[in-house]
Amino acid sequence: MGMSPTPPARRLRLGLPRRVFSQVLLMLVAIAAGVAVLATGLFLAPLSNQLDDQAMRRALAIAQTTAQQPQIVEDLQSTRPSPNGPVQQEAERIRKATKAEYVVIMDRRGVRWSHTDPGRIGGHVSTDPGQALAGREVMEIDSGTLGRSARGKVPLRDSGGDIVGAVSVGIAYDSVRARLLHAIPGLLAYAGGALAVGALAAWLISRRVQRQTRDLAFSDIAALLAEREAMLHGIREGVVALDRTGRVRLLNDEAQRLLSIGDEAVGRSPDEALGSGRTADVLAGRVTGTDLLTVRGQRVLVANRMPTDDGGAVATLRDRTELEQLGRELDSTRGLIDALRAQDHEHANRMHTLLGLLELDMYDDAVEFVGEVVGDHRATAEQVTEKIQDPLLAALLVGKATVAAERGVALRISDRTRLPDRLVDPQGLVTIAGNLVDNALDAATGTTHARVEVELRAEARTAVLVVRDTGPGIPVEQRELIFTDGWSTKEPPAHRKRGIGLSLVRRLAERQGGSATVGEAHGGGAEFTVVLPEALAEPGPVPALTAPSAERIAAEEGSR
Repeated sequence: MGMSPTPPARRLRLGLPRRVFSQVLLMLVAIAAGVAVLATGLFLAPLSNQLDDQAMRRALAIAQTTAQQPQIVEDLQSTRPSPNGPVQQEAERIRKATKAEYVVIMDRRGVRWSHTDPGRIGGHVSTDPGQALAGREVMEIDSGTLGRSARGKVPLRDSGGDIVGAVSVGIAYDSVRARLLHAIPGLLAYAGGALAVGALAAWLISRRVQRQTRDLAFSDIAALLAEREAMLHGIREGVVALDRTGRVRLLNDEAQRLLSIGDEAVGRSPDEALGSGRTADVLAGRVTGTDLLTVRGQRVLVANRMPTDDGGAVATLRDRTELEQLGRELDSTRGLIDALRAQDHEHANRMHTLLGLLELDMYDDAVEFVGEVVGDHRATAEQVTEKIQDPLLAALLVGKATVAAERGVALRISDRTRLPDRLVDPQGLVTIAGNLVDNALDAATGTTHARVEVELRAEARTAVLVVRDTGPGIPVEQRELIFTDGWSTKEPPAHRKRGIGLSLVRRLAERQGGSATVGEAHGGGAEFTVVLPEALAEPGPVPALTAPSAERIAAEEGSR
């Protein structure tokens, strides 16, 4: 029977460790060691040649210095080669002073006049002196009677410039090699020090990487990245990531669709990618808060922005266009229902009165009563429509007049009211006027000579709405507080929040570049003023209302 294979669980697995800390440390140490070895090898490889070159140049310099002494030339021409001659003595002096291996002076025949071995004086040199005797300077590594040496040869000239001989100086090659071998321990010490520093740096870097990656394996990080990409591009919520400089570094598919931009926005600031506006302000963090509403084209978006640890931020975007449109339509419907309810209640009272007159056979009085009712209603409607030519706004105020009469409050349209039928966003102004009139009715109800006055006028393309009441007024210290979301002096009903009407008014006004303020009315009470620049179109065809309605909706952050 053959041996059974080793179970997979017991097989030895070779390869890199899984932990990022260990992998990075191992790789960095290997890199540091490789660099140290490579640097040492690259340094040692040319060092021998450099030392040889230095030795040859030194030998050449000694030879040049020796050849420039005129006394040697005179002695060479006036004496004969001798171990005790002046040429030999001067050559030995120079050799000992420069610590050269030898200093050989020769005549034009190549006969030595000096040598470290006096017995060789008078004999021919062992290497060819032809180049030096021909007038050229020579540097070389060669072998002679004294062994391998670095040589320098120069011609020896008399005062007239004629070549009378040559000077050959040698430095033993063994001394050059010794210098090389002597330098190796120091080089290895430096390489070891560099390796130690590299290992320490590798350890520090590995620790930092370990903290930043939470000690995950590289395979885990790659898997997380793949999962993140799949999740970001698969969710139906826009995600925009910004770096610490405020530039876009990531956009998922839904964000590109909602913002109508592409990959070219990556690396640019929100202002550069989207243009100036509330959307860019929200993404850049210049507008703070949660569930911020903004508009991009005809889309109403809910944005939330959260800072990240690296100084950047991540913003999420949700599409609420259809929901907000339905909500606005519901608000308008609720207002109409309130007006119809009031009219129905008033109509029932009038019918009861008319029935009583008829039962009492007071026919003439019944006819007069019907005429007065019809006339009053027609007069009120004609008064409103004459001054306010927009049908939606006129219908609102006619209905509010009925509600006001039911609550014992006189609703009056100011004589200064003049509003043409050129509103860019009539539904937005209806929402603003409806909220202000409702608040004014609440404040004026129960007061002496309860009255609410509405003034609507056009100044070029600007619409100005003023609503005055005879209520208790707003204290100075609360005139800004009342425009915050959730602030109210009344108990909230069970089915919805209070404190959103005035905040809604201000957001709608500011979204259109206008303002909403409150002051004291003449004679007491509160006076609310809303200014809406560019609220009226130029004379001519009325523009489409879809985009302006979206602009209006965007300001209604959390209005319901």
